Amino acid sequence: MTRRAVRAPSPLLLLGLIVVGVPLALLTYESRRTGLSYREILGRISRKAARDDRPAPPGNLAKGETIPFLAPRPVGETPDEKSTISHVTVSDLDQDGLNDILLCDVLHQRVKWIRQSPRDEYAERLIGEEIAGPAHVETCDLDRDGDLDVMVSAMGMILPNNDKLGKVILLENDGNEDFTTHVSADKICRVTDVRCGDLDGDGDVDLAVGQFGYDQGEIRWMRNLGGWRYSSEILLSLSGTIHTPVADMDGDGDLDIVALVSQEWEEVYGFDNDGRGGFRTRILYGVADDDYGSSGIAIADLDSDGDPDIVWSNGDAFVATDYRPMPSHGLQWLENTGNWAFAYHRLGDFPGAYDPDAADMDGDGDLDVVAVSGFNYWDHLEAQSMMWWENQGDGSFVGRDLAAAPTHLITMALADMNGDGLPDAVTGSMNLYPPFDRIGRITLWINRWGAEGER
Repeated sequence: MTRRAVRAPSPLLLLGLIVVGVPLALLTYESRRTGLSYREILGRISRKAARDDRPAPPGNLAKGETIPFLAPRPVGETPDEKSTISHVTVSDLDQDGLNDILLCDVLHQRVKWIRQSPRDEYAERLIGEEIAGPAHVETCDLDRDGDLDVMVSAMGMILPNNDKLGKVILLENDGNEDFTTHVSADKICRVTDVRCGDLDGDGDVDLAVGQFGYDQGEIRWMRNLGGWRYSSEILLSLSGTIHTPVADMDGDGDLDIVALVSQEWEEVYGFDNDGRGGFRTRILYGVADDDYGSSGIAIADLDSDGDPDIVWSNGDAFVATDYRPMPSHGLQWLENTGNWAFAYHRLGDFPGAYDPDAADMDGDGDLDVVAVSGFNYWDHLEAQSMMWWENQGDGSFVGRDLAAAPTHLITMALADMNGDGLPDAVTGSMNLYPPFDRIGRITLWINRWGAEGER
């Protein structure tokens, strides 16, 4: 019997298999990594190629007159070196009715508490143990025992690194502000944010975790198993996550997660919760600009229509030449128009913009936006380290200068610190590059709107 020779596949057939098979394999990989559909991934690629989806920043928006209504003064320790504060937050940690300040000190690898007691007197102390690369701190009653515990996002190393140095660290409060350390996740991509909320509807407090990584990063949620134990579910495997705030973005009664992913795609993500801890991944907005430098988001109802919007800063320059800002740096907000659709609105330019927040700074009943600058041209004395955008009540905002010193402000929190009903500001400085002639550490800015001589 004569055996028929096996014919080799034709070159055209092999070429067809490569042309179809390789893109399909890449699409499948990207879909598993991001949780997006093939259609959504192709949309991202098209947007990246076209680079025309984002309205062009209007450039040098006309600013309003300066209204110097914030009175600054340093609080906490007096620095004897160039401070590197990565984050500040405001919380009444000891629940005595007075707001306190918590901070992450990168240089000394510690989380610290600046306690206000009595009113307008501040004393700083350490809490917890030494932490490598503390990037973010928040408070939450994690064990539902009536006191506030502390959540720390530990990068391991602040500057770029691919090693899995990250940790989720929870500091359990015994009710007297003595803390027991629980490492709830270890040896993971560098952690930049931890937020709390009941994400699966079972009555306890879960965690939403952002991991910047470097070439590899993740977003995960951690299910509370009780006894300070958690299990993890990965929602996204992209590098560059900065913030992961938790809020009910679609008004369905459960908590969703919003995430700012910088570096690789410069996108704002939403993770739509089904109420039981099942999440659908959505891209809320993306920018086709590799140098955009996303640096922070906050959730606030800027247009007072009853749903949460997103305030977004882009001013990162950690890897830029000489830490200098980019022309596109500034502020914008994403208007929640319903059904997970968001409309982009540019607020204005601000070199090195970081850590935006919203509060009614002028007491007129609507929310204004405040941001700081970590990377500006500090050799120019007029370079601003803090700006605000006054809400006009009709959907428009007027940008106004607030301060030119101290410089190198990379983090800010808004809260009423003196009990007068007006939001004050607390800022932290990360002094990475010269000049160092106007630097600070922790600054308290008291709101004097309406005081004599103030508007």
